[in-house]
Amino acid sequence: MWRGGCGVVRMGAIWLISRYAAGTMKKLLCGLVCGLVAGFAALAICLAQDAGPAKHVVVLHAARMLDVAAGKLVAPGEVLVEGERIVAVGPHVERPAGAEVIDLGDATLMPGLIDAHVHLFLHPGAEDLQTVQESVPERTLIAAGAAKADLMAGFTAERDMGTEGAGCADVAVRNAINSGLIPGPRMRMSCNAIDLTGGHEDAIGYNPAQRVLSNADYADSSEEIVKVMREQRKGGADFTKVYETGKDGVREGEFVTPYQYTEAELRAAVKEAERTGGGVGSGRGVAVHATGEPGTGFAVAAGVASVDHAYQLSDSTMKAMKEKQIYAVPTFAISEYFADHAASKATEARERQLIVYHAAEFKKQLAAGVPMAVGSDVGPFPHGTQARELELMVEFGMKPAAVLQADLLNGAKLLGWAGKIGELKAGYYADVIAVPGDPLVDISATTKVVFVMKNGVVYKRP
Repeated sequence: MWRGGCGVVRMGAIWLISRYAAGTMKKLLCGLVCGLVAGFAALAICLAQDAGPAKHVVVLHAARMLDVAAGKLVAPGEVLVEGERIVAVGPHVERPAGAEVIDLGDATLMPGLIDAHVHLFLHPGAEDLQTVQESVPERTLIAAGAAKADLMAGFTAERDMGTEGAGCADVAVRNAINSGLIPGPRMRMSCNAIDLTGGHEDAIGYNPAQRVLSNADYADSSEEIVKVMREQRKGGADFTKVYETGKDGVREGEFVTPYQYTEAELRAAVKEAERTGGGVGSGRGVAVHATGEPGTGFAVAAGVASVDHAYQLSDSTMKAMKEKQIYAVPTFAISEYFADHAASKATEARERQLIVYHAAEFKKQLAAGVPMAVGSDVGPFPHGTQARELELMVEFGMKPAAVLQADLLNGAKLLGWAGKIGELKAGYYADVIAVPGDPLVDISATTKVVFVMKNGVVYKRP
């Protein structure tokens, strides 16, 4: 039926009903009844059209299904999906007439993985040179490819921790994903990170006369931090990333790293984020690159959402992180990659020394009850390979169930999507993957994803 005529049909039906109710023209009774039938039929068709097309219904079946919160498997496992949402889960679910049934056989159904620290705009190679030599349009195309690679590896939600000099081009990538133009995870974007003049990401080592740009946005005071944040939020940023420490080093066996912003300056950033909806659990707060004290302590005291890298945390900082539920995001995978691909033996030795140090500190953090989220820092190493982070967290002291809970439950909270992703539950978004074997026994199963569904759409299947 011509959709534009539905309003006319409704008006006609109302007219017919009113004429019938009046009862003034008995000789037209038969015609009115016939007209009513036709009118109601047409009205029903229009209402059905207004309701939109029927949602696609899918039943996923596998030998096992992960109950994340309980840290156990359900066998067998089934998920009923209608449109973009999960409708039911369990050993057996209803199979409505016409539903598509996808049998994944001897696999484990689980929620889509979450990476809380990625760089879509980076790729393997000299990081400082690629940000100078490659144009922003070229880097945006690279980012689109990276987003697809991560999704196909089973990562259905991510937090991009700075475009490294591409400004708010990440917002365009997020919007393109959300509108269905390109495939990719659910994304939280930060635009550029914020950094001091001469700070961690500034173009140090180049001829000053060439005025090589920083890979971050400059801010040298509380007022400048707030101004930059406002500009970034205007550009579409979801959250703020701040460089708080660097450059890292080891002196006489002790880890050292200078801080960049004071506690008061970081507190101004947190307050500004809160003003625009960036409270706890919103996914719109402040995340810091912070490897050691006193910077890590300043960040936690200021109330940031996460401390990324977190090589070194004092006892008081760990206690405060537990109390405030501020997440540590260890990023072991990037360190391993840098060590494996070091340009010299000396550089390799330094990287491996830092890994050993960080692993030992990580065990202390676990013992102290520091909440963990999973972030790989993928970008400088190939996108789509970052499930290695989960393997390393197990290698350095966590149980597989605890790592999956850190990734899925804590990751959902950190990104502001708690109650929407991270578990297979009725009402949650249908972000579902399947892996071979049992990830609670062998976490490496997460590196072998065989099925990917995001938002009810299948992107990968055996």
